[in-house]
Amino acid sequence: MATKRYQDDLYQAVNGEWEETAVIPDDKPATGGFQDLADEVEKQLLADFAAVADGSKQAPSAEFGEAVKLYQLAKNFEQRNQLGITPAIERLTWFKTLTFDTFNAHLGDIDRDLLPLPIAIDVEPDMKDTSKNSLMLTGPSTILPDTTYYAEGNQQGPQLIALWRQMAEKVLAQSDLSDAEQSAYLDDTLAFDRLIAARIKSSEEWADYPKAYNPKSFEQVAKALAPFDFEAYTTALFNHNPETIIVGDPRFLEEFSGLFNEANFSLYQRWAYVTDLLSNTGYLSDGLRITGGEFGRALSGSPEAPSQIKHAYRLANSFFSEPIGIYYGRTYFGEAAKADVTALVERMIKTYQSRLQNSSWLSQSTKDQAVIKLDKMVLKMGYPDKAREIYQQLHVDSDRDLLSNVIQLAQIRHQDHLSKLTQPVDRTTWNMPGHLVNASYDPSRNDITFPAAILQAPFYSLEQSDSQNLGGIGAVIAHEISHGFDNNGAQFDEFGNLHDWWQPEDYKQFNQLTQAMIEEFDGLETAAGKVNGKLVVSENIADAGGLAAALETAMQEKDVDLKAFFINWARVWRQKARIEYQQLLLSIDVHAPAVLRANVQPQNLDEWYTTFDVQPGDGMYLAPEKRIHIW
Repeated sequence: MATKRYQDDLYQAVNGEWEETAVIPDDKPATGGFQDLADEVEKQLLADFAAVADGSKQAPSAEFGEAVKLYQLAKNFEQRNQLGITPAIERLTWFKTLTFDTFNAHLGDIDRDLLPLPIAIDVEPDMKDTSKNSLMLTGPSTILPDTTYYAEGNQQGPQLIALWRQMAEKVLAQSDLSDAEQSAYLDDTLAFDRLIAARIKSSEEWADYPKAYNPKSFEQVAKALAPFDFEAYTTALFNHNPETIIVGDPRFLEEFSGLFNEANFSLYQRWAYVTDLLSNTGYLSDGLRITGGEFGRALSGSPEAPSQIKHAYRLANSFFSEPIGIYYGRTYFGEAAKADVTALVERMIKTYQSRLQNSSWLSQSTKDQAVIKLDKMVLKMGYPDKAREIYQQLHVDSDRDLLSNVIQLAQIRHQDHLSKLTQPVDRTTWNMPGHLVNASYDPSRNDITFPAAILQAPFYSLEQSDSQNLGGIGAVIAHEISHGFDNNGAQFDEFGNLHDWWQPEDYKQFNQLTQAMIEEFDGLETAAGKVNGKLVVSENIADAGGLAAALETAMQEKDVDLKAFFINWARVWRQKARIEYQQLLLSIDVHAPAVLRANVQPQNLDEWYTTFDVQPGDGMYLAPEKRIHIW
């Protein structure tokens, strides 16, 4: 295809030639900037795992050694194939004997065995007082990725359910259920799944996360959940009943009685049986691992399952990510690069502070509070100094089968998580490991995390120019800072508490600008369908603020090269994805499609037009009155 002009399509001008020849690996839904880096990181760590496993390299820590033991157990497919489905069936034997009358007496056992319940709980920092943890109540997940798939007229929903059923039939055929039981179990599972879908929030609703803060008294929740004995449940888990429960999805609580009752008990029980069995296929024989992943691959469009070695590494990583990330950071990143990037973050914060103070639409009172929040923002760069203590409790027993080990590790982790309910919030916790190619902002801790793995080209490199680095990692850094002031983050103060620190007129103006950002993206056409502006607004506000702050920082340098700045911005969003994966992301992902992230935000910046001489009529031209400036 002909090369696009920057003025018409920045993304294609930068990435079009690459896109023509890029090949998506058969076991992946996409390839490109983030994915390519993740593949390289995984390749490095796979080699290190193999070296520790064969004894040619010493484990850098006891926790890393346990990860390698789990990896070795996971790749022992001779043993796994001999055991087949048996470990997963045996674990469910006692659960099948439960009746409605005996169910409540075994709630503690069900939770300790990590079997599915008709409710879901979590321990999280209380949004109004993030020094303490609270218990949050939500509903269970659906089979399909979002409630919108269940809507009348959604053609994807029935197609995907049919694929799910085909997969489930193959797995249940290896169970000890009769043919008639297998069919009944699947019918009832799908019936219960539809009841769940009618009562829980969509991804768009969850994207407004302050609305998940709905404190209710324990008595109110217990009454609404009857005949589920919530008091017996919390007593079994915590030896007491918390005074307050944070209800994440009020409608689910209000309508719970229509989901779980004596008449529906068999639906629940069979749904739980099938859900648990399918969730454990990845720890059984290779045939079951591949069969059990069919639905997930249908959602992403990936034609092949991961290789046995990749599967074994990813399983080990899922339990030991923090010590693995610390090893990666120390080995492949180091203190010098950590110091250099920290200095870059401090530059970006200084620019952001200036932009807040010079805002044309904020009153001085709101500016002052915003700067206080910015000053209190905690930076977590590269990797933590040490792994959390929970990792010292995770031990792999090589004499036991893989599923038994996985369940035991998950139980230890689960109990540790529940124990936090009576402990103060640990603000030193990292929510991403050092080898993850990503970055994050946590509104409850007012901190930003930049794992070592993202701090490399094209995002960042000592070999790249300052302008290129600012168009890459600089914009990503400022993006995460901007999350402190997006439509969600703006409702939390410098300590991460849900608290109104705005002057009313300022917040009214902010909401108008937020609505403008929703409208800028809403309905934009992609190969997979139209964009939902409400779903992606928080990330778009962060993109806009991040790119603007990085641009201002770049312009402070004498040798600034704004062409290189904008080109690298487009390069980091390079992605080639399967159409099924694109459709999935449009439904559930709070980020806009990569091509739109690259192309839309530059159009809001006046310097885009002077840098590339963009004129009316060009594809990347936006009239001045339509350009959105928030941060």
